[in-house]
Amino acid sequence: MKLSSIRTAIAGVLLGVALSGCIVAPAPGPVGVVTYTAPPPPQVEVVGVAPSPGYVWLGGAWFWEGGRYAWHPGRWSAARPGYHWVPHAWVRNGNGWRMSEGHWARG
Repeated sequence: MKLSSIRTAIAGVLLGVALSGCIVAPAPGPVGVVTYTAPPPPQVEVVGVAPSPGYVWLGGAWFWEGGRYAWHPGRWSAARPGYHWVPHAWVRNGNGWRMSEGHWARG
């Protein structure tokens, strides 16, 4: 085998190994999921002092995971100028419930 053929083969193997580490995964969360069990009431969270000025509290919410509700606690996040946080909310959808994901909205 020629040296150039060996180099090409090695380069092909290395490229294959490098690309096999690339994983495309969907965003976490129950986007589009409808459950027929009403969500539990929100948990009471103790909100401490912001880590620094310009931070806002993003309240926790119930998420549908593995066939049941799981609580994700709130957290502090840097405010985005010109935006406000719209919290997660469960919305009636026929006989079920659908998650409206929290997001930053203009205004």
